[in-house]
Formats: sequence, C-alpha cells, structure tokens
Amino acid sequence: MSGPMISLTIQHRCGKARAGTLVTAHGEAATPAFMPVGTAGTVKGVTPEQLRGAGVQIVLANTYHLMLRPGAQTVSRLGGVHGVMGWPGPILTDSGGYQVFSLAARRTIDDEGVTFQSHIDGSMVGLTPGRAIETQQLLGADVIMQLDECPPAEAGREQVAAAVRRSADWAVVCKQAWQEADGRSRRLDGQTGLPQALFAIQQGGVHLDLRAQSARRIVELDLPGYAVGGLSVGEDRGAMYEVLDGMDELLPADRPRYLMGVGEPRDILAAVLRGADMFDCVLPTRNGRNAQAFTWQGRMRLRNARWAEDPLPLDQRCDCYTCGHFSRGVLRHLFMASEMLGPTLLTIHNLHFFASFMAAIRRGIAAGDLEAKARQWTDAIYAQADDAGAEG
Repeated sequence: MSGPMISLTIQHRCGKARAGTLVTAHGEAATPAFMPVGTAGTVKGVTPEQLRGAGVQIVLANTYHLMLRPGAQTVSRLGGVHGVMGWPGPILTDSGGYQVFSLAARRTIDDEGVTFQSHIDGSMVGLTPGRAIETQQLLGADVIMQLDECPPAEAGREQVAAAVRRSADWAVVCKQAWQEADGRSRRLDGQTGLPQALFAIQQGGVHLDLRAQSARRIVELDLPGYAVGGLSVGEDRGAMYEVLDGMDELLPADRPRYLMGVGEPRDILAAVLRGADMFDCVLPTRNGRNAQAFTWQGRMRLRNARWAEDPLPLDQRCDCYTCGHFSRGVLRHLFMASEMLGPTLLTIHNLHFFASFMAAIRRGIAAGDLEAKARQWTDAIYAQADDAGAEG
C-alpha cells in the first residue's frame, strides 16, 4: 500500500468494538462514526454550520448524482466537493455502486461496467470502474469507493456469486486507476503519497462462504480501508448480523471498516459490537423531512395530534438548537402548515441525536461496558412506537 493521506488509530477496545480516530487530509473524525448523506452535494435542508453545530464530523456525497449534475468537471472547477458543499471536513464519496441496486430498472450491467438511463433527461450514461475512480478524483473526496455490484436481497446464489466475482475484478481495476493517478500527480508536482484513500467493498449477500471469498479477493489488494456492502437491502436482520459476525476475522484489524447504508440505531450498535467503524444512511435527514424525530425514548411522529399543544422539547436530554428553542407543539404546527422551517429543525435534531448516539457508543467502548449499555439503549429506543392518536 502506498502512503495515502488517511490513517485509523484505535484508542480503545471493548470486545470486538473499537473506538479511535480517522485522520484525513481534511481533518479528523472520531470512530465509530456516522456520516450523513449529501446526495447531490448538500445534506438536505441544513447549512454546513448547522452540520457542525449538530456534531457532524464527516459526510458522504454521491458520485452518480454529481456525475450527472452538475458534472464532475464542473464540481472540480468549483473547488471540488468540499467547495461545492461548503464543508471543510472529511468527505467520503460512494462510487455509484448503490445505484446498480437502486436503479436496476434503468440500467444494464456486464463485466465492463454499467450503463444507466439518466433519471434527469433519459440519456445513456456509462460508468466503468476506471471512470468511477476518475470521477471521484475530480470530485476530490478524502475517501473514495470502488465500483461494485450490489445484488438485491432476493437474488439467487448464482447471481450473488457473479456479483462477488465482478466486484472483486472491478476492485483490481479501481486500484490500478487509483495508483496511476498517484503517478501522474508525482510527475506533475512532485507530491508523494495518495491524496485520496480507496476502499474496496465486500459483497456476498447472506452467503457466508461467498462473503469469505469476497473478503479474500479484496484484502489481497492491501487497500487503505474496506467496506461491507450488500446489506440492509431487504434481508432479515438476523441474517445481516450473522454476516457481520465474520467481519472481524475477514477484514484487516488495522484498517477502517465501513458498513454501507446502515442507520437504524440497533443495527449500528450490533455492527459496532462486531467491529464496524463507519456508517452512512439517509434516515436522520429523510425521516426529519417527514416529521419523524429520533430520541432516546423512541421515535416521535410530529404530525400526530397528541403533540398539538405539547410545550416540551422533543427530548429533554437533548441540547441541540431545536430542543433549546422549539416545543413539540410548535414543530407539529410547522409541519401541518408546510413551513420549510419544520423539516430543517427536525433534521438538525436528528443529526444531533445520531452524533450524540455515536459519542455515547465511543464512551461505552472506552469504559468497557458497551454491551450492557447497548441493551439498555435498545430497550429504551424501541420499547414503544408513537402510533397513538390521529393526524389532522
């Protein structure tokens, strides 16, 4: 492995759980870390200052969407994804591989790459492993991902095995493209070391032998980090946990481990206890825009009539901007009146909850009692659903 501008230092362990610091060219993030999703170069509804205020340390942007609009070259000319997002801290870009799954009806795939029908204008757009790396290098994120194939949960074993082979083959091509870019950089300006860290992605569905096969192929590449993909796509929760049981022995202990697309608090806890370091999901932002708040006592649906005259903050334990200035009743009014402020305020709260949740996990690891605390938190957060009362 060449010397990329990224490192993970583990400061505390509690069983398989690890707490540490991820160092990148744009600063540090404490791990385990949760990354809010900024699909089109913005975390919807909030400013970079509000992200920082909520405790966010690292964010994610989407290669496929930025490639289509405004285009990777345009992003580069506008200061890269950091400039476009107005975010000075670490950024990870996915490769477009998730769209292989989510846009299955609009794409074709073969061993060379993927061809999508643009959801913007219907034009055909090709994405190969090499182009995925070239695009992410133009975007300028701190962590970039290989192009992979993510099969759906209902895929048969043969289809999953093909995705494992193809993803591993593409990882090789992505590494070559990544290293070639480093060589060009050194020739042009004498810099040494790779400005971006490339992560490979394990696939294999819920088939443990295919997961092991995939891990062997990508670990051979000796990359700065590794991700577990192809989970939280409709499989049973128990099956997901069984896959994660093997993560600690299959992926290197000295590299970051990124569980892609997982954001349910109980799933984050289960994954951390099995050795995961990084997470991303749209839950805090998407649910915030849809009037759903995460709290330590469970989720609250703010359109529920029971909150109409409630003077309390969303969560009396929370010190976020929203809880310090607005009551449940006021927040419900903002949503019922379709005011833009409602989604913004709830997004701020949810992002703060996730940042606080991850900080509590890190403290639990340092104290050596994460497993006991995980049971307490899960019981409290999922004890009851806020389903009572009518909306209106």
